[in-house]
Amino acid sequence: MSGGRRPSGGPGGGRAAVLGAVLLWLCWRAAAERLRYSMAEELPRGSLVGPLARDLGLSADELPARKLRVASAGKKQLKYFTVSEGNGNLYVSERLDREELCGESLSCSVSFEALVHNPLNVFHVEVAIEDVNDNSPVFRKAVLELEIGEWTLPGTHFPLEMARDSDVGSNSLLTYELTSNPSFSLAVKENPDGSKQPQLVLERGLDREKQSSFELVLTAVDGGDPARSGTVQVRVNVTDLNDNPPVFSQSIYEARVSENLPAGSLVLQVRATDADAGSNGRVSYSFGDVSEVVRALFTVDSESGEVRTAGPLDFEEMSKYSFELEGTDGGGLTGHCQVQIEITDENDNVPEITILSLSSPVPEDAPVGTVVALLKIRDRDSGENGEVSCELSGEAPLSIVASSGGSYKVVTASALDREQASEHRVTVVARDRGSPALWSSAELLLEVSDVNDNAPVFEEASYSAYVRENNAVGALVLRVVARDLDAGANGRVSYWLSGGSAGAAGAAPLVSVEARSGAVYAQRSLDYEQCREFLVAVRAQDGGSPARSSTATVRVFVLDQNDNAPRVLYPPPPAAPGSVGSAFEVVPRSASSGYLVGKVVAVDADAGRNAWLSYELVQASEPALFRVGLQSGEVRTARAVSERDAAKQRVVAVVKDHGEPALSATATLHVVLAESLQEALPELSERAAGAEAAGELQFYLVLALALLSALLVLSVALAVLARLRRAGPPGVLRCLGAQRLSLAGAAFPADFCEGTLPYSYNLCVAAPPRANPEAAWPPPPLPIVPAEELVAGEPCEKPSPSSSAVAGDPPADLDAPQVCKHLHSLFLRFS
Repeated sequence: MSGGRRPSGGPGGGRAAVLGAVLLWLCWRAAAERLRYSMAEELPRGSLVGPLARDLGLSADELPARKLRVASAGKKQLKYFTVSEGNGNLYVSERLDREELCGESLSCSVSFEALVHNPLNVFHVEVAIEDVNDNSPVFRKAVLELEIGEWTLPGTHFPLEMARDSDVGSNSLLTYELTSNPSFSLAVKENPDGSKQPQLVLERGLDREKQSSFELVLTAVDGGDPARSGTVQVRVNVTDLNDNPPVFSQSIYEARVSENLPAGSLVLQVRATDADAGSNGRVSYSFGDVSEVVRALFTVDSESGEVRTAGPLDFEEMSKYSFELEGTDGGGLTGHCQVQIEITDENDNVPEITILSLSSPVPEDAPVGTVVALLKIRDRDSGENGEVSCELSGEAPLSIVASSGGSYKVVTASALDREQASEHRVTVVARDRGSPALWSSAELLLEVSDVNDNAPVFEEASYSAYVRENNAVGALVLRVVARDLDAGANGRVSYWLSGGSAGAAGAAPLVSVEARSGAVYAQRSLDYEQCREFLVAVRAQDGGSPARSSTATVRVFVLDQNDNAPRVLYPPPPAAPGSVGSAFEVVPRSASSGYLVGKVVAVDADAGRNAWLSYELVQASEPALFRVGLQSGEVRTARAVSERDAAKQRVVAVVKDHGEPALSATATLHVVLAESLQEALPELSERAAGAEAAGELQFYLVLALALLSALLVLSVALAVLARLRRAGPPGVLRCLGAQRLSLAGAAFPADFCEGTLPYSYNLCVAAPPRANPEAAWPPPPLPIVPAEELVAGEPCEKPSPSSSAVAGDPPADLDAPQVCKHLHSLFLRFS
């Protein structure tokens, strides 16, 4: 979008007027902010030029954020200066030679731009380079050869070569000195351009026969402090008569040529005449004391005096050349003239576009008028050829505003929106006013950075999902998708549960959502009979700061499966498996076909076809006597009851649902054929007694099984004890004595000396207390009955071979045989 477009009126026109005023103020401020410093040439690296940050009004605390730096349209200027990041001072980064930079120009300066950011602005800085006397006067020739005839009259002046000093000002003002000689002196002639021409003056007549040559030294001294000097040797050869030097037709020749002349083009022609005859009157032309630059750009024909171009002339490099030509005759006399050539400018330089700063990317919420780029436009031509206009080409919400010193600012002309255009590509076109006009272009690529100005948007505001009950834990329910138009972290969406009937407080959630993918998974197996549908809210949140979010509702419908068998309500099922139910129906023997015996009532917790029930008769004492209604479950007589039919009938019906696969349950109905209830009571009591007898029989069977198990364990234990008994007495008792006593009951001494088990046991049976009026302590020892005797059933009256009675003890056969016999009988009974 071109910066010249302007709205004509309305609210948009008011905004444009305000924007124009702001930009005008910025341009005026930039124009006023030009800083000037001066420094001497040849300063060492790191020398202070000036406090740039302080002069721009920046404090030390602001420097890190403002990012002060130098910029220039040419890389040549950038290498000389640098800005300290710590204090903002301007320092020399490379030695600067004024003569190399500006040549013979009286004034010399380096211009560049100082950039600051946040906000972006540009300041023009100019550093004047002051000359120091660092160059000595130099003569082009090491020896000056002069030929002077012996007939030359005293007082004759002979021009000498001028020395050149690259310095300017007083440092280039030269004075000349000549070594003392009675035959010669030195005079100085001031030329029209202000330069001083040394001349050798003949003080007295020469005699070639007495002295044919003279050796003199000419010294040139500049006006610097301290002064510098240069010398050249002057050799004077005394010759025969040649009394007329060449004389040019003009003392100053002037020419005006355009730049870019091809090599060999004629610039001008000089002419000198000599009144002498012969070789003394033949003049040859040559350069006088000229610089190497002049010799590279021009040539002079020694015979004709034509001055032609030898190289390309460039107005931008040098607009005027001034040099000296000399004419020399055959006798060695010379004449001098001044040549001044002025170069006229042509429109041969296209405008140069330098991007000083480009703020890319720029945030999309940047206000209108934000500076996004600083440009420097330079045209090396002069006059109208160097006047440049600049514009933007391309559709973009940008405009270009001229600043001072050939600088331009590219600013935002309207609001940016990254979601509509993530980058803007425009072309800066710079065009001069020459004829024909020259132009150049540079492309600007401005990237727009994202800000979190868009919330995630779900593809659907409400989702529905269908899940079969009894699903696996972790089964995928559905996947929600939300999209965010922002980029990067601002557009990275994560998902969360934010409420709903499935996420109520105090209840475990039924579903979960994966944060990255939006996949909703079942947290547990669902049951249609407990929850047929539920609602959950899913929140999508981006990763911006602050974050933006949106919410969608997910309604989950649970689909029924045939996972519940029919449940019979009547007749009631038996209280325990194997028991007989308590439902009896009395049917008179006079009942005819179709008589309603009873009704099987059943329900199914499933829904739909899974809950549709049908009834069938599967078993009956008299199958032909009863029938069951397919849909109603009514049990009716299929024929009339006869006297031959048994009094007690059992009818079994099956109840089936219509699921896939079908589930079923059975109902048992007990029917008594009797005319009245009194007649049916004996049958009912007999059946109850039979049931009670069956229950008692079951109890005794369980008890017998338990006793058999206990006897088996006891037999194993007794067998182990018998084996230990046959192993011999324990080693501990052998150490203590020959008798093993049981003082207060059963003793179980440990045997650590022998046997395969760590312990062996003896079974000790205590006899009943004796009828002794006196109490004795300790009580007498009791006999120890070996376990094998108990197992083998041997008479307990026989004394044990492993036990011996202590003298004075009563006999140990009072009641022991009865105890042993009782144990033996118990053992035989259990076994």
